[in-house]
Amino acid sequence: MEFKEFANVLEKLSGTTKRLEMISILSELFQKTDPETIDKVVYMIQGKLYPDYLGVEIGIAEKLAAKALSNITGIDVEEIAQQTSKIGDLGSVAEQLLQKKKQITLFSEPLTVERVHSSLDKVAKVSGPGAQETKLRILSGLLSESSPLEAKYLIRFVIGTLRLGVADYTILDGLASAFTGGKENRELIEKAYNSSSDLGIVAKVLAKEGVEALRKFSATTGRPIRSMLAERLTTAQEVVEKMGGEVSVEYKLDGERVQIHKKDGVSLFSRRLENITHHFPDIVKTAQNNLLFKEGIVEGEIVAVDPNTGEMRPFQELMHRRRKYEVEKTMEEVPTMLYLFDILALNGKDLTQTPYKQRRRLLIENVEEDASIKVVPNVTTSNPEEIEKFMNQAISEGCEGVVIKDPNSVYRAGAREFSWIKLKREYRSELADTLDLVIVGAFYGKGKRTGKYGAYLLAAYDDEKDMFESVSKVGTGFTDEDLEKFQKILNQYKIKDKHSRVNSNVKVDVWFIPQIVIEVIASEITLSPIYTAGYGIFKKDTGLALRFPKFTGRIRDDKAPEDSTTVREIIELYQRKLSKISREGEQTS
Repeated sequence: MEFKEFANVLEKLSGTTKRLEMISILSELFQKTDPETIDKVVYMIQGKLYPDYLGVEIGIAEKLAAKALSNITGIDVEEIAQQTSKIGDLGSVAEQLLQKKKQITLFSEPLTVERVHSSLDKVAKVSGPGAQETKLRILSGLLSESSPLEAKYLIRFVIGTLRLGVADYTILDGLASAFTGGKENRELIEKAYNSSSDLGIVAKVLAKEGVEALRKFSATTGRPIRSMLAERLTTAQEVVEKMGGEVSVEYKLDGERVQIHKKDGVSLFSRRLENITHHFPDIVKTAQNNLLFKEGIVEGEIVAVDPNTGEMRPFQELMHRRRKYEVEKTMEEVPTMLYLFDILALNGKDLTQTPYKQRRRLLIENVEEDASIKVVPNVTTSNPEEIEKFMNQAISEGCEGVVIKDPNSVYRAGAREFSWIKLKREYRSELADTLDLVIVGAFYGKGKRTGKYGAYLLAAYDDEKDMFESVSKVGTGFTDEDLEKFQKILNQYKIKDKHSRVNSNVKVDVWFIPQIVIEVIASEITLSPIYTAGYGIFKKDTGLALRFPKFTGRIRDDKAPEDSTTVREIIELYQRKLSKISREGEQTS
């Protein structure tokens, strides 16, 4: 496929925020893409060369890209920087400069998607002395053969600012439309993605072999499985009534969820499917020595522990370690422990469709516990009082609460359902619920906060519409250090206009790509005509909002934006509040 044709598709996608239109554009693209190339096309729409779990990054900063643009246009780098500052996008600057420059490249073949991908693959993998010069030479070469539109998207791609607003599930819908005639077999395509975390390989198998070939996808060592997620309820009684019969109650740890793959070595993958092996050499060593199988996949939590007492420490201490470069030193400063709660594959056999009680038994049989690794403590009961007692025990030992699981449930990769239910201390409070929400905008501060962002617009994820719905403005709970840090972090995701996946009636001073998830606490959920979460469900022209929200001090680095609190969860929390008010009214009448 010619890169010019691909760039035209990217331009169409950039020009619409309508999901159905995006699906139609993608469907048409996939239908005419060579099956041998479709994986690369899918990755590049996602803004990457390979799936996240491989950890391949192009490694070209904006300054280097500007230098490459200078090389082929003759325009000074400083002037390019000034124009970029004015326009806000180096890709658009590249397009404008190449429109002015009359390019005459004799005997030049058109750029293809394959050649661009191959060239950028070399850029991503080059290292050592002279690496920057090699990257500059390759990028300059590609730009010299590019049309203005090709240059625009080539630059955006290499510096990580493609920002098409195309979510993974929109791509899945595009694949379903292209190869199965619409929604037919959509669930099978999504299941293959959830078990592989690789949209490119799903697209390639679908295009080459057809939809039935996707049935062979299963848990495979070395390729992370998308995490199963838990719903939430407020009391143990509700949980027992919802599940019926006996349940498995486990500690909910305040750590980083990790998926461990063992086969000729050990790899660690975060909840966001990032390869985090190099961050935790101590965990790698523990897994190598204490997992008794030759090949398999287990899931658990890495928690920080006090080096003197061995007690569990808060999540933020673990994240502090993740951000440090001196790994050996921080291993001593912030030691860790591994708690395992599931096994998903064992010696080549996929266990995701095996009932949970059998998976837990196999997990216990295949772990040699010691001071560095344990299976998460649990009790099996149908008694709400025993659940409450066990939760209090968990909290006293430094946990967030408990996760309650249906013993007969299978592992539904990528799904959030009531087979797993979170019960946390905060959910039981009448005045405080903790929610993980996405920062989508900011307001400039006043007084002491002049020159900084003083408050942020937060959104919840609507997993049915694949949109982020505004739900609150938060400006309390931030220290001066927080405000400085947030400014630096968020400016990486600053965009000119509202992101295509954000729905908000609130006007902000600055918009961001939905990327950073933070934990907030609030007194209650209330109706609001301003915010869009749950809009129109309880009252016409009215959504749901948080009352008196406050930042807890916790950035959820472990969560992708799509893993944040859902609109559905907020609706359910509000419905429970209404039910409680109704019951209290009946009791007093």
